[in-house]
Amino acid sequence: MKTHARVVIIGGGAVGCSALYHLTELGVTDAVLVERDELTAGSTWHAAGNVPNFSSSWNLLKMQRYTTRLYADLARRVAYDINYHVTGSIRLAHTRDRVDEFRHVVSQARAQGTEFEMLTPADIKARYPFIETDGLLAGLWDPYDGDIDPAQMTQALAKGARDRGAEVYRNTRVTAIERTSSGEWRVVTNRGTIQAAAVVNAAGYRGGEVAAMVGAYLPIVTMSHQYLVTEDIPELVARGAARLPLLRDPDVSYYLRQERQGLLLGPYEWQATAHWRDGIPEEFAHQLFGDDLGRLEKYIEAACERVPILGSVGIKTVINGPIPYAPDGNPLIGPAPGLPGFFHCCAFTFGIAQAGGAGKVIAEWVANGRPEWDMWPLDSRRYLEYANDRFVLAKAIETYQQEYAVGYPVEERPAGRPAKTSPVYQRLKDKGARFGARGGWERAVYFPDSADPAGAETSFRRPAWHAAVRRECQAVAERVAVLDLPGFTKFEVTGPGARAWIDHMVAGVVPRPGRSALNYFCAPHGGIVTEMTVTTLADERFWLISAAAGERHDEHWLREHLPGGLAVRLENLSARHGSLIVVGPRSRELLALLTPADLSNAAFPWLAVRTIEIGYTTAIAIRVNYVGELGWELHIPVEHLLSVYDLLWEAGQKFGIADYGLYAMDSLRLEKCYRSWKADLTTEYTPLMASLDRFVKLEKPGGFIGDEALKREASAGPRERFVPLIVDAGDADAAAVSIVYQGPSVVGLVTSGGYGYRLGKSIALAYVRSDLAVPGAALEVEILGERRRAVVGREPLYDPENARLRG
Repeated sequence: MKTHARVVIIGGGAVGCSALYHLTELGVTDAVLVERDELTAGSTWHAAGNVPNFSSSWNLLKMQRYTTRLYADLARRVAYDINYHVTGSIRLAHTRDRVDEFRHVVSQARAQGTEFEMLTPADIKARYPFIETDGLLAGLWDPYDGDIDPAQMTQALAKGARDRGAEVYRNTRVTAIERTSSGEWRVVTNRGTIQAAAVVNAAGYRGGEVAAMVGAYLPIVTMSHQYLVTEDIPELVARGAARLPLLRDPDVSYYLRQERQGLLLGPYEWQATAHWRDGIPEEFAHQLFGDDLGRLEKYIEAACERVPILGSVGIKTVINGPIPYAPDGNPLIGPAPGLPGFFHCCAFTFGIAQAGGAGKVIAEWVANGRPEWDMWPLDSRRYLEYANDRFVLAKAIETYQQEYAVGYPVEERPAGRPAKTSPVYQRLKDKGARFGARGGWERAVYFPDSADPAGAETSFRRPAWHAAVRRECQAVAERVAVLDLPGFTKFEVTGPGARAWIDHMVAGVVPRPGRSALNYFCAPHGGIVTEMTVTTLADERFWLISAAAGERHDEHWLREHLPGGLAVRLENLSARHGSLIVVGPRSRELLALLTPADLSNAAFPWLAVRTIEIGYTTAIAIRVNYVGELGWELHIPVEHLLSVYDLLWEAGQKFGIADYGLYAMDSLRLEKCYRSWKADLTTEYTPLMASLDRFVKLEKPGGFIGDEALKREASAGPRERFVPLIVDAGDADAAAVSIVYQGPSVVGLVTSGGYGYRLGKSIALAYVRSDLAVPGAALEVEILGERRRAVVGREPLYDPENARLRG
């Protein structure tokens, strides 16, 4: 066995072998895969092997489409036969919401070069003659869906990697992982030790065990998933080689496909079952759990009613095997914070469908420092410390139960909550606030009123809560309103050299003492890593403020780039301060009743920061906000947050004070064209593409990370530009990842959309082809299958002179 390698991959399932294959494709042939048993011994061997393209997530759709294209050509590439049946698939829609979801995904897929098709009930019957179409509204046809033999596919990937020089060691158990003084990793196994620059944890449901060896915790729980295979069905035998399309009935929650001359049925049942809460048995490999068909009874009955030939024969085989779940059902992919050279690529619920794309992503991360696609929805750093065993279990069960649920643009699912709450939480709850979790924090999303119309909380069209959003936006624009916004990520940077270090990290200008400025941190290729407000509290003392969900991600980036020695100190203050946002034309009058500080424009101008007395404490007050009105962010020690909120509420009665929530904030920020991190700002876009040129100083002394790439882009001109669109939207606004057209051509992508109540218009923020990024340009946005007229607006749409912010 080798003693040194550039990369060691732990885990020989579909994902681990794909990672090895893709590393060698990138030229990293000095790579080793170690597997504790035989290849495919974990979840891979018993997987049903379905390979769908469908996803309501833009990047999962990319990843799965890449997988199907890879598998279609893999046997030829590596000279290894694979049973891969591209049969196409039909998804059934029983409800209007499901039809809306299908229409939205059809548009996404088309923009990625995949032609899905909407089907009528008659079309469904024509493609699947054994189906009963009663109660169906429509179907979705994916011509590239099908099934593959997971074991053959995995062996093919391993062979392809071996042919390029990589090595695979079976029956090789990792017993310890140690960091060397040189910064490399020692992977200790029962057959010897391998030292490597990088390690990839692709251990599937044992991913948590591998993470624990390096002192990390991964939010993974093992669920059991059952499917059954019938005896041969005469009607299928009579069809000979002609195979039925794969059938999915998401509104009932099962998939059904042909397996040889029988049918394979796999439900995602409500009685979701977790296993191994006290640890995984040491010798569990190529094994299954005992059958538990009682959990599936009603799903079997429903499937038999839909496809009667299913019930005409007996059951031949039942598979009940372990599959790993992260809390949201998405895998955990990416670098491990604080562990340079250590990567995770595990917790795949749909490992066969995603293995090809996942191998590409993690190989690019290891070999190139970043993947081609921004994979934040799958990033292993997206969960913070609240994601413990209790949380993971609750969310995994909920996710399994909702595996086939409609993928609404906005939905606040209840499991695992509340995990983190502000001191103001109970006060807002007593007022009837509805909450959503962001970065684990409970935040009010809207405040209902008894007079609001009844209706659905979730929809692709405007849900019932839009009445509350309208009311809250009106309070912000006309009076004064307060938002409790817990969880802001806050870092304090101090010490000699702090200014110079921050200046090198950001594309823009570091503000002078007493001032605040929005800034962008770029990767070497110019893509946006993160957005932060840089606030200069004093010489060589700074606050960096960013999104709650990005705490681990942003701290990882900052610490990775800290200069050596103790000259610059970085401290995470996120848990110490809460934030109250006070906004509206009467916000100055309200605050003046509670603080002796001079709040005048002369003493406290826009983008200024001051330490002010308020109540029984002091707050760091920044004259900035995310809604485009006169207002302040008050960053207050957590222990004083509730008392300050109560003072604001009491004093604000004379001004008609109101609470507002995240949904109103989102509406208001769209009107100002304020970007949202990981929605409008990702590593796939540069600040120049994002029309943030004013925040980029290409010629500043000393340069910054990514400046050379941005100079090249500035010289050539960005291929896309960020613009606001005013859309004739009807009753459904443009959801994220709606497609922008000019005539027959796809020319852009919506990254955020919604209704702006101050303007009374539907708004979409989008990236479009640069030659079309001109105010007045006429385009179209596809919303739920319909092309809607859209016109490029001038940024910002609301209060273009920022007079209200400066007032």
